[in-house]
Amino acid sequence: MANAMKRLIPLLDRVLIKRAEAVTKTAGGIVIPEKAQSKVVHGEVIAVGPGARKDNGEFVPVLVKVGDKVLLPEYGGTKVSLENDEKEYHLFRESDILAKIEN
Repeated sequence: MANAMKRLIPLLDRVLIKRAEAVTKTAGGIVIPEKAQSKVVHGEVIAVGPGARKDNGEFVPVLVKVGDKVLLPEYGGTKVSLENDEKEYHLFRESDILAKIEN
């Protein structure tokens, strides 16, 4: 995974996020059908761009960093699939991220 992430560097204020896995079983062991699973609205930051540009050309730094857990909107983001990697990632603008989740 690290090699794939070295090849994909988001531009400007975009953030690459790996959404958390959907819950497929209850605590009691009941399997939840795919249609009944709730939409995953949190994930982990995998890569970040340098930030948005001001009018004078300076960058405004991104507020999240690699490894942060974030709260995402239910819909949005651009789905990204990388070669040799079966995982699915999403690109979001920093302004689309709703919150950072502290541990």
